[in-house]
Amino acid sequence: MGAPPRVSVVLPVRNGAATLVRAIESVRAQTCRDWELLVINDHSTDATSALLAELGREEARLQVLVPPSPGLVPALNVGLAAARGELVARMDADDTAHPERLAAQCALLDAEPGLGLVGCQVDFGGDRNAQAGYALHVAWLNALTPPEAIALNRFVESPLAHPSVMFRRELVARHGGYRDGNFPEDSELWLRWLEAGVRMAKVPRVLLRWHDPPARLSRTDPRYDVEAFYRLKAEYLARWLQAHVPTERQFLVWGAGRTTRKRVKLLEAHGITVTAYVDIDPNKHGRSRAGHFVLAPEQVPPG
Repeated sequence: MGAPPRVSVVLPVRNGAATLVRAIESVRAQTCRDWELLVINDHSTDATSALLAELGREEARLQVLVPPSPGLVPALNVGLAAARGELVARMDADDTAHPERLAAQCALLDAEPGLGLVGCQVDFGGDRNAQAGYALHVAWLNALTPPEAIALNRFVESPLAHPSVMFRRELVARHGGYRDGNFPEDSELWLRWLEAGVRMAKVPRVLLRWHDPPARLSRTDPRYDVEAFYRLKAEYLARWLQAHVPTERQFLVWGAGRTTRKRVKLLEAHGITVTAYVDIDPNKHGRSRAGHFVLAPEQVPPG
């Protein structure tokens, strides 16, 4: 097969005929030429297979794989297992990469050997009025570029756009690949690798157009709903607190509303003991909520 490429681009697709050519052509247009493109055809039933056969005749660096079972996680792991490059870049079939994306991410990883994964800023490819919340999320994650900001904010939301990342392939052998379950597979990977000490950063440039179609899995699959995110984050946050906060410290939670109490139950299920709630509503002060006393802000003990 010849010498391994520098970068293996892993691109899963299922019924992506409408956008696949655009995505693949953006990879072919990269200024970095030392890559292989692993397209994992996740049992498509539209014209995806025919398009891939045609594109494969034009591009020798394109390899089509078929996972043994349907699903995004099996497809991703088939791609990781086949990757020969020192670096693995993710890409989705409905997104487009800037021509300098691979080169810029390779350059950052070369310049900072202590980094294990780098993303980039992304351009929101959706309707900013109809999907205002998602547009705000993109603006938020674009502001998180240094490793410290990404690590600090990982329990707020997913700090990386999945199709924007590039990482050292050795991390898969060391810390494991994607896991299947009732949680978002990308967020679980970031949390697990960050917990293991992997440093992550972003190239502070927009190098990917992140499209937001109505049928996107994050909109239609329960593994990506709000409750799934909170279940996942509670597990990793609880372990972080147990590892970094002295046992004699008390945990106070700001906000005593119903949603907050639901989140606290998730933490308590992982061994975190919450002493009390803090709330600005005077009607709640001195009362008990789910077995926890509610304090006014001025009642919070010092330190």
